[in-house]
Amino acid sequence: MTMRSNYSIMKKTPTNIRLRELRIEKGLTQYKLARILGFKYNTAISRYETGRKRPSLETAQRIALALGVKVEDIFLP
Repeated sequence: MTMRSNYSIMKKTPTNIRLRELRIEKGLTQYKLARILGFKYNTAISRYETGRKRPSLETAQRIALALGVKVEDIFLP
């Protein structure tokens, strides 16, 4: 039995795409959004946008606030 990498089974979901679209619409890079949220690097934002990681409820709320939208506008299908 071979193990498949998480990267090979990732799919773009409406949530991933919407987060990226909203960030770009606001003129923010992943790094700038990460800094607004208090992260040192953009790694978490990249992982949220690629579907490798899901933000906690608190982080989702902070992302929505930073982008000027409701949480459900980003994270609910």
